[in-house]
Amino acid sequence: MRIYKVGGAVRDRLLGKPVTDIDWVVVGATTEEMLAKGFRPVGVDFPVFLHPKSGEEYALARTERKSGRGYGGFTFHASPEVTLEEDLIRRDLTINAMAEDDQQNLTDPYHGQRDLEARLLRHVSPAFAEDPLRVLRVARFAARYATLGFTVAPETLELMRQLSESDELEALTPERSWKEISRALMEDQPQVFVEVLRACGALKVLMPEVDALFGVPQPPTHHPEIDTGAHTLSVLQQAAIHKQPLTVRWACLLHDLGKGLTPEQEWPRHIAHELKGLKLIKAVNERFKVPRDCQELALLVGEYHTHGHRAHELKPSTLLELLQSFDVFRRPQRFEEFIAACEMDARGRKGLEEKSYPQADYLRGAATAARNVAVQPLLEQGFKGPELGEAIKRERLKALKIYKEKA
Repeated sequence: MRIYKVGGAVRDRLLGKPVTDIDWVVVGATTEEMLAKGFRPVGVDFPVFLHPKSGEEYALARTERKSGRGYGGFTFHASPEVTLEEDLIRRDLTINAMAEDDQQNLTDPYHGQRDLEARLLRHVSPAFAEDPLRVLRVARFAARYATLGFTVAPETLELMRQLSESDELEALTPERSWKEISRALMEDQPQVFVEVLRACGALKVLMPEVDALFGVPQPPTHHPEIDTGAHTLSVLQQAAIHKQPLTVRWACLLHDLGKGLTPEQEWPRHIAHELKGLKLIKAVNERFKVPRDCQELALLVGEYHTHGHRAHELKPSTLLELLQSFDVFRRPQRFEEFIAACEMDARGRKGLEEKSYPQADYLRGAATAARNVAVQPLLEQGFKGPELGEAIKRERLKALKIYKEKA
């Protein structure tokens, strides 16, 4: 039995990055031997075990063969005869196909260290094209390591293009796709994820609504970058720079989908794109079974982001309707995330990345003014039921009028 540290832990150590999760591969062992040493089995499709003390994952060396469509369409074979090199060749990228023993002696049969130095994301073998999930994974790695200068090797991008042109991407489950998408959006350069998917043709398969934004012009007075797709990428980049949560980043990606529906003869204006985009946002949310908090914020930002930009111009009644739409009195955090998304949208314009966004404080102040309306005096006046609700609304409207006059 020989045990090796493999994959990301080796890659990140060589890059000088913090190592968080450690995966281990065990060569020359049987399931019975692992159980005898106290390892706990957790693998359903192939033998994976948890270490009795550390809880880390140890997998028996295995080979795999394509037997069906999609991410799960593989037959695995694990036995003591499978070599370390045979196990490593089934991995996606050369930089993930290295192993080291307990003395940090490196096993690198597919030149991962060389590709680390060349800053290349390169596939290990032609079998890369058998797993459609790898299209998303490579795009995610590109987003993670873009700041270090990594790019996708041309021949790997070509295999990703072939996968995108086949029907393999459609075999991905919503859950697996969302796991990769959500992780990619939380990387330092999430816009690179979208760029790589677009470069290999996967974006128009997975998210045609986002792909349709590229080449659609906007008024240069408001959008110096002009192209709606380029603007979307810049907004996403700003969300990462400002360390926004996943909910905000997802909303930033989808906020302008309605502009992809504007007839060419109406360009560069996009009348009512906010409402037109809602059906597209719903479609993308449903396609990937997106968590509810992300779904809700994306829809609200899509519908109301231009309200955020025109905050100072809104009538008190419109301001109150906006606050009520967000249920700001019970869910203040969601409104705060809306404000953040609006600010990222404003900053995601060429040359305006550092421009202040006074609308943010104005909207926060409006929410505070409405929230500070006391309910107890109205109860003491005898209001109850629907009448109480109307009385609260009148008082909040009054408070917002005063706020607007003073602001």
